[in-house]
Amino acid sequence: MHPTELTFGTWSLTGGGTLIDLIAATTNALNGALLARRPDHYRNYTFVGIILMAVIGGIAGGVIRDVILQETPSAFVNPAYLVFSVAAGVVGYLIAYAHGQLFREGLFQFMTSFSLPWYAIIGAQKATEAGYPIVGALAIAVIAPTAGRYLIDVTSGVTPKQFVRGEWFVATAVGTGFVWIVLSEAGVPYWLSVGGAFLLGFTFRVVALYRGWEEPLARGPKGLKVHADRRPLLGRKLSGRSQEELRMLGLAVDEEPAA
Repeated sequence: MHPTELTFGTWSLTGGGTLIDLIAATTNALNGALLARRPDHYRNYTFVGIILMAVIGGIAGGVIRDVILQETPSAFVNPAYLVFSVAAGVVGYLIAYAHGQLFREGLFQFMTSFSLPWYAIIGAQKATEAGYPIVGALAIAVIAPTAGRYLIDVTSGVTPKQFVRGEWFVATAVGTGFVWIVLSEAGVPYWLSVGGAFLLGFTFRVVALYRGWEEPLARGPKGLKVHADRRPLLGRKLSGRSQEELRMLGLAVDEEPAA
């Protein structure tokens, strides 16, 4: 049974997982705004550019998912999605750069780890309800949580995160969607199947981030020299880095001078 819906005109805040969906969208929107200000993504974006990046991060995955499934995108009929995404973009724009990036690469990783499996489950659920086979449902489970990041990366001229080494970004979405489909087909009650798949996906993603687990690189052509990956921030933990290293990255948060 879904909780009682809380609505204000065309706004819907609860009911059928809407509240969790809004939290996930807002989290992804803030991530998009902060990501757009990172050195490898920043392309002289204006205030409007940062807000658009936030909106892309917040709702693009859900919109693309619904369009593929030939449904009216939830973000276009419920203003809360757009309003919350824009608000998150404003926060991302106003927050001090160093503080924002430290937050994004630290505690905020837990929040993005929350939205990844959730969108994967909703994508798989909507696809199966639309009659898609398992393979098609898994494809939607990947598109829904990752399409926003893909568009942000492409817009910024960066190789999309899905294609480079990272902490099992796509695999988490695939695994979460697959577990939900198996549990659902086995007749497990809705919220138990959602909770089980979500817990598995969330835990795996957080542990991968904490332990630095990454997908193996493809074997290169014989004789090709592969340089060590020295990316300083792409999904890597900041713990253990010296203040000098953080300062070189533009991420050192210096204490205010004593009065």
